[in-house]
Amino acid sequence: MALTTVDRALLQRCLTRQPNAWNDFVDRYVGLIYHTIHHTAHLRSVELRPEDVEDVAAEILLQIVANDYAVLREFREGCSLATYLTVIARRICIHELTKRSAAREVHPAPGKDVSEMDVVSPRSQVGLESLEEVQKLLNKLPSREREVVKLYYLEGLTYEEISTELDVPVNTIGPILSRARKKLRQNNGASTPASQPGKPRESTEKK
Repeated sequence: MALTTVDRALLQRCLTRQPNAWNDFVDRYVGLIYHTIHHTAHLRSVELRPEDVEDVAAEILLQIVANDYAVLREFREGCSLATYLTVIARRICIHELTKRSAAREVHPAPGKDVSEMDVVSPRSQVGLESLEEVQKLLNKLPSREREVVKLYYLEGLTYEEISTELDVPVNTIGPILSRARKKLRQNNGASTPASQPGKPRESTEKK
């Protein structure tokens, strides 16, 4: 989805520091930010107290406004502003969860050890962390593959959640993502870490 007229105007108002622009931005996107925090924590089995959620949301907003709205100035109109902000919010949230876990400020769910390796998403290890790369890839994929890539890399869903969402066997998702990365390498020259033959990297996420 391309940038809407409303978001383009809001973005311009923020970057030119027009009165009430930031308040309007927060009103429009704070719900998305809170949803992203809860969803990211849920996927990693991290229990967040209400005050933790508030702190993470505040950190996300601070980083958006920091350095004269540097995050917003880096936005390119290849996707919707909501999609871009979701990716930004998720990355900041993951960083905050890692930091708070180390400081014992976040309490993991029973039986879960939320270490930095658990919190940092394996998506950052497979060569598709860049939103721009994912967007380019999505435009070149068949509809079913496109949906799997979108849910995995942009929405942060697990294999099991994608299987339920799209009504496809869970054991087909890894091969779909592997084919997608291969197409990305062929079309864009991007390199991804090699997986062991017959053992796609994604299989480590299966429960």
